[in-house]
Amino acid sequence: DYSVQVNYLQTMVALPWNEYTKDDLDLKRAKRILDKDHYGMEKVKDRILEYIAVLQLRGSLKSPILCLYGPPGVGKTSLGKSIAEAMKRKYVRVSLGGLHDESEIRGHRKTYIGAMPGRIIKNIQKAGSSNPVFILDEIDKVTQNTINGDPSSALLEVLDPEQNNAFHDNYLDLDYDLSKVLFIATANDLNTIPRPLLDRMELIEVSGYITEEKIEIAKRHLVPKELENTGLDKLEDKPRFTKAALERIIENYTRESGVRQLEKQINKAMRKLALRQAMDKQLPYTKISPESLEDLLGKPPFTRDIYQGNKYAGVVTGLAWTSVGGEILFIETSLSKGKAGKLTLTGNLGDVMKESAIIALEYVKAHVESLNIDPRIFEQWNIHIHVPEGATPKDGPSAGITIATSIASALTQCKVRKNTAMTGEITLRGKVLPVGGIKEKILAAKRAGITDIVMCTENQKDIEEIPEIYRKGLEFHYVENIKQVWDFALTKEKVEHPIEFTITEENKVETKK
Repeated sequence: DYSVQVNYLQTMVALPWNEYTKDDLDLKRAKRILDKDHYGMEKVKDRILEYIAVLQLRGSLKSPILCLYGPPGVGKTSLGKSIAEAMKRKYVRVSLGGLHDESEIRGHRKTYIGAMPGRIIKNIQKAGSSNPVFILDEIDKVTQNTINGDPSSALLEVLDPEQNNAFHDNYLDLDYDLSKVLFIATANDLNTIPRPLLDRMELIEVSGYITEEKIEIAKRHLVPKELENTGLDKLEDKPRFTKAALERIIENYTRESGVRQLEKQINKAMRKLALRQAMDKQLPYTKISPESLEDLLGKPPFTRDIYQGNKYAGVVTGLAWTSVGGEILFIETSLSKGKAGKLTLTGNLGDVMKESAIIALEYVKAHVESLNIDPRIFEQWNIHIHVPEGATPKDGPSAGITIATSIASALTQCKVRKNTAMTGEITLRGKVLPVGGIKEKILAAKRAGITDIVMCTENQKDIEEIPEIYRKGLEFHYVENIKQVWDFALTKEKVEHPIEFTITEENKVETKK
């Protein structure tokens, strides 16, 4: 038993009981460090500065438990390091991805062979202070189907400010005070985190970057870093990217919310230049422009959607939110003569989007008078709604008003107002409801050359939160019902070669008495 007791006592002595590093509470310095390391992310930075300010006024404070969630590659994990540096605290990180054993968190009882304290206590010991910045990475990837206790339930005690001042580790068999530790959890998807655990954390969304922000990040952080990684920073005449070249890489060579692929593409271009430098003892060019990108990176794999005009009836531009940013999408409606008058939906649509199309069609059927169309069209003409890019799954209710306008345009053969896009959910009585992802959608519209955007009145508050620089050149039209959408978006002008609707009278059969 001797070695067991010695190990136990060594662990107890090595722990930093009541040892705390002194916080640097200089707000200006903290702001400078956070801004230097990360561009954007205003919400998180403000929260950290508020925490430091309160610490300054109160002297001591239970640390908040923050959870940064957002798409991969936006800098959630690296932000923790900056926070530690800004406050001059120790930094520790535990990856919870694939954790499947409760004793990983709480430790084993010391009667077991090979017993160890849990990861929390081990890392506190490694940090050498009782108030480090503690990153719990990938908290959404903790395994649920496990036979060795539930690790996410063990985390409840760690992450509850009311309980963690007496955290009980099975190995120590004593309470340890974790209330001064600044826990920062990171996650990609909140749906897989158990509700009680979510309730204990303060959620801060770290959304994906827009093109303009990515250009700044590339200029300030990625290009200097990759110059150093490839050894090209030692040259007198260093290669440099033009703003247009960076934009081209972002738009046509990557499709993501974060900046990981962007970093890889910049590195690839630098490696190619390093090879030329090593072979020919000189660079072919030092200014990398959009024209020279094909030579360095090959043909671009992605293209951005461009507005296609309004020559056709039944084609309306919608706005979509995807995990890699916003995109514009086209909704097409075509009519064909047929007895049944059936509705066909294609384009890899999810259930919610299919329901939106059915609601839109029912609304049009119920309001034929306002569109001046013959109700018998629906019995003798088939309606086909298609959303292009059939390989990409599409779902969500936000294309409701777009589909309704598309059907109305196809049935009236009227043109849709040009350079107009729309987004909004529709109800059966024609009310327009607000949708999410507004910032990304608006930037996608702007890139595609759209000038007018139709959306729900309740989304006005989202527009006002977006900085003026991104809204420039766009006009917003707020609507409350589908009639207002049609009044604005449908013109009186017919398309070239409109379909002539022929309605045949049903054969009346007289019965003899």
